[in-house]
Amino acid sequence: MLLAAGCGSGADTARTVNSVQPAGGSKVLGSGYDSGYGSNGNGADSAAGAGSSYGSGSGTGTGSDSAAGKTGPAGQLALRDIPEVGKVVTDSAGATLYRFDKDTAKPPKSACEGDCATAWPPVSASDASAAEGIDPGLLGEVVRSDGSKQLTLAGWPVYRYAKDGQAGDAKGEGVGGTWHALAADGKKAIDQNSKSGDELSVATNEKLGKILVDGQGRTLYRFNKDSAWPMKFGCLGACLDTWKPAAPVDKTKASGIPGKLVGSVKRPDGTEQLTIDCWPVYLFTGDTEPGQTNGHNKQGLWFAVNDAGKKVPAGG
Repeated sequence: MLLAAGCGSGADTARTVNSVQPAGGSKVLGSGYDSGYGSNGNGADSAAGAGSSYGSGSGTGTGSDSAAGKTGPAGQLALRDIPEVGKVVTDSAGATLYRFDKDTAKPPKSACEGDCATAWPPVSASDASAAEGIDPGLLGEVVRSDGSKQLTLAGWPVYRYAKDGQAGDAKGEGVGGTWHALAADGKKAIDQNSKSGDELSVATNEKLGKILVDGQGRTLYRFNKDSAWPMKFGCLGACLDTWKPAAPVDKTKASGIPGKLVGSVKRPDGTEQLTIDCWPVYLFTGDTEPGQTNGHNKQGLWFAVNDAGKKVPAGG
């Protein structure tokens, strides 16, 4: 039985659909996989920008967003709760501090030089101290290629982000899938926040704005060849090798989105899939790290979903 009152009317009623027909009925897939579903390579509209893992094309810190004023000592480090990111380490002025996945902690080494260091100014190791909640023994330093000493936390070189304009900003979280706000133990704050129990939440992406992610911080997508009402599936067969149906969630463990938009649907193979505003949603196998959005605008058919349950426009 299809529950028409829940999907299509906007009413806050039951939103589970027991059975749905594939879009196109007996339509043969095959070549459509390449033209409609997309491969698991990096999408053209990835959050990192083409050919860059530090934000080229989406925030190199030039002009008004320059690194000026962002290269001073950290002062006393503190912890701050930032919605959708978690409890992050900040400097004495409240600026969020970050780590880079291409760096190493053992031994400490920075891979961010040149334009990268303009967008992500290294934090000086001088005059750094730890407030309550941060182990002073985790603070250290690494000598950069220019001879300057950069602060490290648990071995990880520490950075600010040039486009964070005020205390509490965390615009650098998830950029390129390689930059993340630091937790007190030097790990990624977003990973620890994802363990808080939320199975569905809202993350802020620098390019796309507020988008829905699963409990592991992975971006959720909808497919233009699906249909919300009457609900139909356009992703079948080979498509499912690249786009994995997201599992249903407990509404009580969803944050940042109205519960009435969260539902589930039974697929033709009998499995249950998460729906947002009656649209089936998927995970993209080309996203290999939390925060990546490589599937957005893939083939002009796949789109991230915002906190209102709508698809994010192609350009964000």
